[in-house]
Amino acid sequence: MEYKQIITLEPGKRGGKPCIRGMRITVQDILGWLASGMTVQEILVEYDELTENDIYAALSYAAEKEKQVYLFAV
Repeated sequence: MEYKQIITLEPGKRGGKPCIRGMRITVQDILGWLASGMTVQEILVEYDELTENDIYAALSYAAEKEKQVYLFAV
């Protein structure tokens, strides 16, 4: 999934958080819904402006961010 065509970052929108296609729905929103137990189909029914590709783009974005290396001072 190539999320870079779907995930947008706009400083004035939702505090600059990554959003779906310029909408006010964030990657964090989608991850939260999935974590709470909603299925992809339930999300699509509840938020008809979203597509299945949007949801998978959010997951791909989160997975890519998780790959980052974090350095901690000890």
